[in-house]
Amino acid sequence: MNKIFIVAFGLVMLSCGPSKMLSTPEVKENKSTEVIAFAKEADVSKTLKFLTSDELEGRDSGSKGIEKASIYLENLLKENGIKPYFKTYRDTLSNFDKTSYNIVGYIEGTDPKLKNEFVIIGAHYDHIGKISAVNGDNIANGANDNAAGTTSVSEVAKYFAHSKSNKRSLLLVFFSAEEKGLLGSKHLAAKLKQQNMNLYFMFNYEMVGVPMQNRDMLMYITGFGKSNMAAKMNEYSGDKLVGYLPVETKYMLFRASDNFPFYDEFNVPAQTVSTFDFENFQFYHQPDDEFELMNTAHITTIVNKTIPVLEKMMNAPTKEIKLNVK
Repeated sequence: MNKIFIVAFGLVMLSCGPSKMLSTPEVKENKSTEVIAFAKEADVSKTLKFLTSDELEGRDSGSKGIEKASIYLENLLKENGIKPYFKTYRDTLSNFDKTSYNIVGYIEGTDPKLKNEFVIIGAHYDHIGKISAVNGDNIANGANDNAAGTTSVSEVAKYFAHSKSNKRSLLLVFFSAEEKGLLGSKHLAAKLKQQNMNLYFMFNYEMVGVPMQNRDMLMYITGFGKSNMAAKMNEYSGDKLVGYLPVETKYMLFRASDNFPFYDEFNVPAQTVSTFDFENFQFYHQPDDEFELMNTAHITTIVNKTIPVLEKMMNAPTKEIKLNVK
């Protein structure tokens, strides 16, 4: 997640104890809710483990490490028959001093009319690279931030590539340079706006690697009052899938991730889901944000519970997700 709230996070976490792993009891779920068991925990673990490996050196934008992540994500899209939206999968950033790429896949919609409208599902795959060492470790692997979100998008991409069930056209985007000030999403939002894309909504995964504790929802959504997205997601799921977390308003998290440039450019619903609540994970932008601390069963649940909801969102005959009138 972008450094816009680093100071706030630091102040909150001063009260946390020294233990490396906080307890993460499972959220109580409505057993009657239908869950598509498409994503497998083994696949989630495989992708997440690669993205968080020391070989990638913390995935700093423009680095040799993030280049390896770029190749991995390109191959994942290609192997699943997902076409590039541009000439190649790589969308070169125009606003960063080092050569960096968003990775953009495209699945055309199946409905003759609705396919002219687009949905973007994304997450940032960059992190902050090498930092001051803690206990001899200077690689900020960025497992929760945001390899977990990147992995989620990769599984969603595979589902729609194989189901071909999206009536509207779909862009699957892995953003770079989020940690530099949302540069990847700012670049792409401006570019697509200039091309007059008919964007319906943007949906972003950010820091979903660890469950929240003692909450009546699986995830929270940023910019809760900006649109009816949360209400429609819960309606489509038949469960309390997403909810409101006061801390996201306090620290303006709606503006802190890659959803915001699309809201700013297109004035359409563009929001982020997360399970990082400032209490359940204490290693934000630290070397201990490692694969071993991620709850891969939780990430798999996130993916499998959002897939049918996203499917209903993007396939509704009219644009049911709407901004709230101010």
